[in-house]
Amino acid sequence: MSGTLYLVPATLGDLKTAQDADLLQASLPPAVRARIAALTVYAVEDAKTSRAFLKACGTALPLQSIEMVEIGHTPEDARLKPLIDKLVAGIDVGVLSEAGCPGIADPGSQLARMAHAAGAPVVPLVGPSSILLALMASGLEGQRFAFHGYLPVKSPAREEAIRELEGRSKRQRETEIVIETPYRNGALHQALIAQLKPDTWLCVAVDLTLPTERVLTRRVAAWRQAKASDLAPDKHPAVFLFLAA
Repeated sequence: MSGTLYLVPATLGDLKTAQDADLLQASLPPAVRARIAALTVYAVEDAKTSRAFLKACGTALPLQSIEMVEIGHTPEDARLKPLIDKLVAGIDVGVLSEAGCPGIADPGSQLARMAHAAGAPVVPLVGPSSILLALMASGLEGQRFAFHGYLPVKSPAREEAIRELEGRSKRQRETEIVIETPYRNGALHQALIAQLKPDTWLCVAVDLTLPTERVLTRRVAAWRQAKASDLAPDKHPAVFLFLAA
């Protein structure tokens, strides 16, 4: 009987403060934390942050006894094959990204696909997804939406991409969702405000699930009049959503 591949969601903030326990309690149900603690083999995005997360969760074995394989965003099948071999041998394996849900804008999908091909069960565990939380709180169209990941960084490709997505949103009545590396949040926010039409709705969701969480939805015309403190801050995780009127 093969082992199970568990897709393990991580908290959306660093576990480094006195509020760590509250963040874990709010983000992950007890049954999920118990499953996390029981696993002894993990495919991880980053071993350092994964150890900090597992330490906060608590583990059945000492941390140094837990096997971690860093898989990154573009892993080669040769790196993943030993993990599939463990599944075939009946050993459960967890997949853990730095924040949120593995396989959703984070590593994990290739390993899940290989597990399916090997006949191993693939089980997603309940936990926070910044993309869905942002959509829920935005007030924008939730029946039709598309996540596009990262837009081009340089002009004019970024501006062209924004205009194309706004046209798609208009034609399909669809919410478009994008993200950016935190230190470029401000640049993306300014580009969206500059390129989107004044009556398009734009939502910015920052630090979801954290004490500093902030979700603001306004028409672009209102964003153009916003004070600087309302703009997406650099160095904080953010999700951007827009819906053409």
